[in-house]
Amino acid sequence: MNNPLYWVQTNKLSDEFPDTTEALTNPAGLLAAGGDLTPERLLLAYRGGIFPWFSDGQPILWWAPDPRSVLYPDAVKISRSLRKTVNRQPFSVTADQAFDRVMRACAAPRNGQTGTWITNSMIEAYGTLHRHGYAHSVECWEENKLVGGLYGIAIGRVFFGESMFSLATDASKVALVMLTKRLTEWDYGLIDCQVHNPHLASLGAETIARTDFNAMLNKLCAGAPAPRAWLRGAQL
Repeated sequence: MNNPLYWVQTNKLSDEFPDTTEALTNPAGLLAAGGDLTPERLLLAYRGGIFPWFSDGQPILWWAPDPRSVLYPDAVKISRSLRKTVNRQPFSVTADQAFDRVMRACAAPRNGQTGTWITNSMIEAYGTLHRHGYAHSVECWEENKLVGGLYGIAIGRVFFGESMFSLATDASKVALVMLTKRLTEWDYGLIDCQVHNPHLASLGAETIARTDFNAMLNKLCAGAPAPRAWLRGAQL
């Protein structure tokens, strides 16, 4: 039987998250609720294998699913058709040139959805992390129009992927392929994809046990990427 849901106290960072083994099985991976979205809280959560995921009208919900979906930067799968697109270079790919616009594009409802988990409070919180140098975006441009991209959190040698969007064929995939290329060059060891989905699986994402994931975080988050990682104005 699951333990009762743990409630995090707001504005009290000493009230740390419970061990991820305490996460519920129904709904799977739900670990805690409450707290806040301060940079300190978010960084503490990500280092511990925990991420926020909630909708407007809900308390902040914190998740630590088992198994965990991950992608190794040097093991991305590029189909023949996608490789042709990458080689054709239909997009100009940049990093950290339009973080807020990427987040808002990712937040836009899609496939008939009427809501989003990327709330205004999330956009504000991750914008703060971006200004502090932890949150990053990758953008795909077509004739100066933003047509695709992704964003996430970088801690040590781990990139925690959050969301991606595409307004042109393969734009989000190209953003991911170019990101993995640079992350490999920058000595990153892991991309967290959070929860398994067929789209990321087609690009090489796989699932690992939560205990293995957390063990990797303990090592990789304490490391340092190459000094050239995330240089301002980087062209990917």
